[in-house]
Amino acid sequence: MIKVLLADDHQIIIDGMKAILQQEKDIEIVGEASNGAEVLAFLEKNLVDVVVLDIEMPETGGIEATRIIRKEYPQVKVLILSMYNRKGFILKLMEAGASGYILKEKSKEELIGAIHNVYRRQPHFSLEVLNKITDPTPVPHNEVELSERELQVLCLIAEGLTTNEISERLNITENTVKTHRRNLLEKLEVPNDKHLVRYAIKHGLVEL
Repeated sequence: MIKVLLADDHQIIIDGMKAILQQEKDIEIVGEASNGAEVLAFLEKNLVDVVVLDIEMPETGGIEATRIIRKEYPQVKVLILSMYNRKGFILKLMEAGASGYILKEKSKEELIGAIHNVYRRQPHFSLEVLNKITDPTPVPHNEVELSERELQVLCLIAEGLTTNEISERLNITENTVKTHRRNLLEKLEVPNDKHLVRYAIKHGLVEL
């Protein structure tokens, strides 16, 4: 029996995965979490084989959670389920130790297959993800170290979201969003959001 922990900050996504996976005789959903901190707390007290993890979550995000899981719970496999098909994010998750990466738009069969594969220590990446990471176009080296939350805010700014929309998407206050934006401008030494968007495109975090 494959023991699976589901982690996403949108309950509708959790409910959808549960509806799919509960029909599988060899998969048991042992818990659910809405952020990375809850994932780590659950792992402290429970046996889990595979964590199906979203990238964009409040508190401890997907990249940092993956890194901690692989360090403290090496027997646990991390399968990323994300709406982001961006080379920069994918490579960061691979570096953090993710065993697989599939897109939320994929079929239920791929989700089930991916869980089985990573459980058997076989990496599983959606075809679109494989195409992205094998694209010979290099992702420029990120000379400035950004936190995961700063990366999330940067991507959402590049997508054209307002401060209020970013606040709602990440479940943080508008003042916190403004602080992250200010820190991004200072760290990247750029004058405005237009240059933030250029930086995000250059480093493979968003696509034209």
